[in-house]
Amino acid sequence: MSALTFAFENSLPRSAAMSSERLRHAYLTETKFECLRALRAPTFAIPFMLLPLVLYVLFGVLLAGSMSKGDPTIAKIMFVNWSIFGIMGPGMFGFGMFVATERGQGLLRLKRALPMPPAAYLLSKIVMALLFSAIVMVMLVAAAVVVGHPGLTAGQYAGVSLLAILGSSPFCAVGLFIGTLASPKSAPAFANLAYLPFMHLAGLFYPLPKSVQPIEFLSPAFYLDKLALRAIGAPSLDQLAMGATGPSSHVTPILCVAVLAGVTLLFTGLSIRQLARVG
Repeated sequence: MSALTFAFENSLPRSAAMSSERLRHAYLTETKFECLRALRAPTFAIPFMLLPLVLYVLFGVLLAGSMSKGDPTIAKIMFVNWSIFGIMGPGMFGFGMFVATERGQGLLRLKRALPMPPAAYLLSKIVMALLFSAIVMVMLVAAAVVVGHPGLTAGQYAGVSLLAILGSSPFCAVGLFIGTLASPKSAPAFANLAYLPFMHLAGLFYPLPKSVQPIEFLSPAFYLDKLALRAIGAPSLDQLAMGATGPSSHVTPILCVAVLAGVTLLFTGLSIRQLARVG
């Protein structure tokens, strides 16, 4: 059975039997309880909401600030880079661990038998990841205003936050793909195998050595970081180490958006195909 056949056979009869009001209620209910479940899971909610804040204050503000002697450019870069770090985790681990666990428990097969729209399952998890990303950004912006002092305007804070929240989509897609393949016990390990290289190849915390720079384009975080830095007119750590004072002209915004959208579509399509085959 192909993915197209699965979607056709499972969506049309259910959708046809539901009024628009019932469809809306089904989507809202599934989304509500998915978000509540994630927020009530301390092993997931606490690390992914508090860890970016704590690390940003300790390393992005205190340590980087003392080493740079108050350079405002460093403060801007640290805020952007730790923002990208903060939004990667909820998508990759939220999808990876939750989907793998639900597959292992047979919950996905149960949901197929329920009178609910097939897309509600994925949509609820997307909203959950976006919610966590939004909470992380609110906390980081508050910390930046109070102790970070990167000198950004309200519009720049809003722009970076919006880019970071929407930019969590490719990491959600990668996490979903991991969840469709890995077992509940191995999913965190596989998520880390993608998460850590993505994070370090993006050059979020230190300038990359020249030997590593040729493969930094393999990380979606690299493109999201470039896009967010361009939004505030700041260079990356690699460029700053070479004496640059503005954003890179080699990595254009169109290229960044195209790569991030391509990664999202590719891994989402592979995940839907895998779910249609094996559930």
